[in-house]
Amino acid sequence: MSSEQHIRKWRLILGGEQRDGTQFPLNPHDIQLDKTLSALYDGERQAGLGASSPNVSRWLGDIRTFFPNTVVQVMQKDALKRLNLTQMLFEKEMLENIEADVHLVATLMTLSHVIPDKTKDTARQVVRKVVDELIKKLAQPTQQAIVGSLNRSARNRRPRHNEINWNLTIQKNLKHYQPEYKTIIPEIKIGYGRKRSSLKDVVLCLDQSGSMGTSVVYSGIFGSVMASIPAIKTKMVVFDIAVVDLTEELTDPVELLFGVQLGGGTDINAALKYCQQIITKPLDTVLVLITDLYEGGDEQGMRKKAAELTAAGVQVIVLLALNDDGAPAYDHGNAQYFSNLGIPVFACTPDKFPDLMAAALSKQDIGIWAAKEDLVLKK
Repeated sequence: MSSEQHIRKWRLILGGEQRDGTQFPLNPHDIQLDKTLSALYDGERQAGLGASSPNVSRWLGDIRTFFPNTVVQVMQKDALKRLNLTQMLFEKEMLENIEADVHLVATLMTLSHVIPDKTKDTARQVVRKVVDELIKKLAQPTQQAIVGSLNRSARNRRPRHNEINWNLTIQKNLKHYQPEYKTIIPEIKIGYGRKRSSLKDVVLCLDQSGSMGTSVVYSGIFGSVMASIPAIKTKMVVFDIAVVDLTEELTDPVELLFGVQLGGGTDINAALKYCQQIITKPLDTVLVLITDLYEGGDEQGMRKKAAELTAAGVQVIVLLALNDDGAPAYDHGNAQYFSNLGIPVFACTPDKFPDLMAAALSKQDIGIWAAKEDLVLKK
């Protein structure tokens, strides 16, 4: 180890401010690393990381960015003691009475492997409570938006007699009313949408790195809601450095969320490769890639696969976040590359997601839709 590296190590160990006797300047990467260490080991800053704070979820994601798994496990255990999480996880009464929100769910997902056995059932009940509340809020607008969009796109303009939707046909032909005959001449006939088991396919591809915690929660809930709509076939894929297909878990969003392992690296290339393999109707498929586009694998491979999917006719959409947390950090270079391919790239709030899916399934221009909704990223 060089002298400079030795001083850097001691600067990070000692911390900054009054404790630092090295006067060693840190680069931007080390400054962020120092903040991550200070949040856990600097007692003066503990107050900023309450158990239900979004900062806890972010911090749990940050430590996986900077440290290997063996160190992460030690830091998580330290966090249980130092960040006021011990009582929350070890005391059933505390977990039952704590104010639950999506950030707490993301925290419980991240720490699921260290939650004591005696409180695991309570943790699941907390997660289910939050999930049920969100489904109650989001399910109806999602179903209405998507089913309405599919019904409009599937209307039969050349129906047989028994397929005619007379109410819509009459409305469309009122201008052709013949006073002398007191009737309408139906020049345009509108039929009911053709009944098919699946009109469109949707693939939700989720980055499960720690920074995407709340986005994963919302994505799991929307995926479960869409899986209940017969007119679309929904698949759920999550990834870090490995790719896992959770489609079979969509019937139970709580089990799905506990099947997600938040944290770890990011291999978007591998995820897109898997999505290519499971897409059977590219012209009728919407692929929603939810990631901050920080690629830890093969960046050129990722870009190539995105281009191939688009060329095949798949409607690809990149959501840098699906939450209410504000503007996300993301890889600007990859975002620009995807945008140049014609792939819309933006962050989306949960209340806008149903309309987004309705617009995508009806093959609207999502870039124009996002601009109208003021969701386009400012450059």
